[in-house]
Amino acid sequence: MSIVNSCPERAVDRQGAGVNHYRGAIACGHPEVAKAAENVLRSGGNAFDAVVAAEFSACVVEPVLSSLGGGGYLLAHPAGARPRVYDFFVQTPHHRKSDVGDFYPIEADFGDVTQEFHIGVGTAATPGTVKGAYAIHRDLGSLPMAELVAPAIQQASEGVDVTPMQGYIFDVVAPIYQATAEARRHFEGSDGKLPGAGTRFRRPALAATLEALVGEGDALFYQGDIAERIADVTGGHLDLDDLRNYQVIVREPLRYQYRSAEVLTNPPPSFGGILIAFGHELLAASTLDSFGSRQHLARLNQAMVLTQKARVDRVVGGEINGDLLNPEYIMRYRKDVLAHAAAMRGTTHISIVDGAGNVAAMTLSNGEGCGVMVPDAGFMLNNMLGEQDINPDGFGLWRENQRMASMMAPSVVSWDGRRVALGSGGSNRIRSAITQVICNLEDFAMPLDEAVAHPRIHNEDGVLSVEPGFEHATLDWLATEVHRIERWQERNLFFGGVHAVEAAGDSLSVMGDSRRGGVGRLVGRSSPSVA
Repeated sequence: MSIVNSCPERAVDRQGAGVNHYRGAIACGHPEVAKAAENVLRSGGNAFDAVVAAEFSACVVEPVLSSLGGGGYLLAHPAGARPRVYDFFVQTPHHRKSDVGDFYPIEADFGDVTQEFHIGVGTAATPGTVKGAYAIHRDLGSLPMAELVAPAIQQASEGVDVTPMQGYIFDVVAPIYQATAEARRHFEGSDGKLPGAGTRFRRPALAATLEALVGEGDALFYQGDIAERIADVTGGHLDLDDLRNYQVIVREPLRYQYRSAEVLTNPPPSFGGILIAFGHELLAASTLDSFGSRQHLARLNQAMVLTQKARVDRVVGGEINGDLLNPEYIMRYRKDVLAHAAAMRGTTHISIVDGAGNVAAMTLSNGEGCGVMVPDAGFMLNNMLGEQDINPDGFGLWRENQRMASMMAPSVVSWDGRRVALGSGGSNRIRSAITQVICNLEDFAMPLDEAVAHPRIHNEDGVLSVEPGFEHATLDWLATEVHRIERWQERNLFFGGVHAVEAAGDSLSVMGDSRRGGVGRLVGRSSPSVA
């Protein structure tokens, strides 16, 4: 397997300095995204100001994973107020055009394995990233939008050094970012290559778009010049009505109990949160043995198998049936778990807590990008209509004018005076990664850094993938219990990237997952950040 593995950045204050000693904590997938959020916190902004700044920064420095042309979710838990989910994910177009021809497959090369993705402007759904940022800012922000977008504008105009993780991702999806002449002009260097690790990458066209947004607001993107440029891109389904009618949806979080922990997560119509809840309901049927034991791995594996089966059974027309957590339905699957135990999409995540106790967990995605740039705007549209994971009925069969579902599941977990904000990238591995980290926190009483860093497993399509770190004898036994086992030699972004922050009494902890270039920062009121 091709491996990307860097030292995790973590920061922990367990010395009783007190949460109020800090302006906040940030966990994300890129140092420049952390820097943008940190600058806002140091300027007196709250967690929601910081996460909006981080969102725009991610669209600049993590272009494969996030874009103004994509979408996402924020689970916001304001101090002393009701939690809510901002759904600004992509929307299917109002009309499915029969003559769309710009829809085709490419092969992404992960090294030892390849994966087919579909791109072309015919894969682009209505983007929500910009409208989501403005809705969050209007409801929860405290600083002017100009201050929040300023770090991203600077990063785009002056450039940033490409990290090893971003360089690796460019290599994997190179056919997408070299698919069109405008994409090549924007992303290739003078040597005709995509940016590699250490390359200074500037995006002046995107800087100009961000500056225009500051001046004109989100109307520019959904009703004005940018909307017209998007609609003018030929070969796709999108038109001006799709952009003009797009709305951010504010939802109640899905709330459930896993043992002593209360979990808030992304609700239906998205898949991820309810499938994580379903898996935890299955695991809650009995106490798990020690981490890495035969019983632990066998039950975890079977819960994953049955969660995937439940997804297939209960997802119809791109929507998940809400009775998935019906006690009778769960009990039928729990029996299967106990009986047995006895014998990937481009996504990034940002978690932030501030000194006042506001908590923000935001997950963003552009799919992999459709290969088509919005003319002279500096960003690529998403390819969500070509995403197999969220088109369960088949390509081209999506329902018109419908919010698309996703595996993304920004979450907040609370128990025993601890509150953790977390989320992950990784397509179908999102749910398994978050499920396991919450189990590590609750079942095995691990501190946050260990809960994120411990090895993971993932079962999909009959293949159990296993990270290194488990006992060989246990894996030899497990291999006799599954259809096929795949033992990875090193940790990899395949298994997700859980970036998490925690407030617990008088301490803060933060952990950026090394599997996806994780960065963790504690932001002091006057002293430099600890990382």
